[in-house]
Amino acid sequence: MPIFSKLISKIMGIEEIQRQSIISFGGQIVLTIIGFLSTIYFARTVGASVLGAYFLFMAYHNIIGMVTDGGIGGAAIKRISEGEEQNEYFSAALVLRLFVTLSILILIIELRDYFVDLDNAGIFLWLLAALALSMLKGPLYSGIAGCGKMGIHATGNYIGDISRILFQIMAIFLGYELAGLAGGFVVGIIVSITIALRFFDLHVTLFEWRHIKNLSTFSFWLFLTSSGILVYSYADRIMIGYYLENADVGIYQIAVQFAALASFSTIALRSTLWPKISRWGKEQKIGLIEKSLSKAINFSLTLAIPVMIGGILVGDKLLYGLYGPEFSEGYITLVLILIAQIMNVFQYLFNTYLGALDFQKMSFKATTIGAIGNVILNILLIPVIGIDGAALATLITLALNSILLKKYLSNIISIDIEYPSVINILIASGCMAVFLILYRLLGSTSSTSLIIVPVILGAIIYFFILIRIDANIKKELKEIAIQTHLPWPKWL
Repeated sequence: MPIFSKLISKIMGIEEIQRQSIISFGGQIVLTIIGFLSTIYFARTVGASVLGAYFLFMAYHNIIGMVTDGGIGGAAIKRISEGEEQNEYFSAALVLRLFVTLSILILIIELRDYFVDLDNAGIFLWLLAALALSMLKGPLYSGIAGCGKMGIHATGNYIGDISRILFQIMAIFLGYELAGLAGGFVVGIIVSITIALRFFDLHVTLFEWRHIKNLSTFSFWLFLTSSGILVYSYADRIMIGYYLENADVGIYQIAVQFAALASFSTIALRSTLWPKISRWGKEQKIGLIEKSLSKAINFSLTLAIPVMIGGILVGDKLLYGLYGPEFSEGYITLVLILIAQIMNVFQYLFNTYLGALDFQKMSFKATTIGAIGNVILNILLIPVIGIDGAALATLITLALNSILLKKYLSNIISIDIEYPSVINILIASGCMAVFLILYRLLGSTSSTSLIIVPVILGAIIYFFILIRIDANIKKELKEIAIQTHLPWPKWL
């Protein structure tokens, strides 16, 4: 396979952090596209009610998974990334995770009657299987991330996610619906574990009580912080399911997934930056940390702002045309969540940097305030204005959390936002917006193809103008093209 070998050689020739960011970002793009198209298929095939039940399954899995992890995974990444006694910290984390997960699984089985919706749907056992497999996947990927192998970390997760989606598509085609969606989720975990085992270098060894203590000290605050973040992510879905119907959960989650297009670059950056920031913090390389944060904010807003503006202008047509008439009811929810994604850029990055720099207590304080506010607002707003209330609660509390996190992080490092680049992003987004508005006024949007075409053209207009007016972004993209021996247009 000379072509494949040549491609790998080119990729490995790129500087480490840039290479890992490209792999992570590229994988996120592929996964987002596949996930986007598959969700359209699921929505049109099984409808909002079945999707809503699956989204509740996911919410239960991730919340229980947060408890079984207990912050151990993040603590293991932190300690292993410091480069000392890596095998011992991995082994301690593995034993802790096995003990906690087995204890939780026994408890869940005893409380099976409280999961009546999942049990009646026939997917309770799938939930147990997914949680059991996490006992192995969690420590494996923590070890890989701690060793700085973020390309493998990202690739393994992406391939697992793609395998999940492909299996789900086949299962839905064969008529398995909800059980097929849950079963595909378990298949994806198995594939991810298989890939991790192939590239895993650490090994199980004897460890001491101090290793457990060091992990527990860090994981305690990380666990509490993660709990707050998961409240943002899943409490609204569970409350919608309680107050409203499964179909409302499906409509809400589709709007959330659609809006997530605005923040996937931020998520891709986090997995790459965390171990590097941790190492730089230990070595007191504050300048590198501050520079990386500035670039991360700029890189994230490059996508978040135009997606927000485009979603506000044509989101109603896209929801109707892509997912079906019942999902167009989530347009106002989509608008609110898109605005919230701008807040999420700052919240996500500030949380990442505080955690990687070992200031979990500060992150916990801010996240706790936001999480409590989120629950209270959901309780007050969902019964009154439905799923729009859940979106509004998310927007308000993410804004509050971002402000508090910025206050804490600014006491540790300088936060420098590249305002000239932000202005250029707004200018390019404004040009795109003018095009989309004119198209809606003068053109037809009666079919899916007639609304997707202007979206694609709008994206081209945005990136072309941005590259022309922002020298820094142009320079970075050109450097990547040169290092990978890709052609760079002379007219740019």
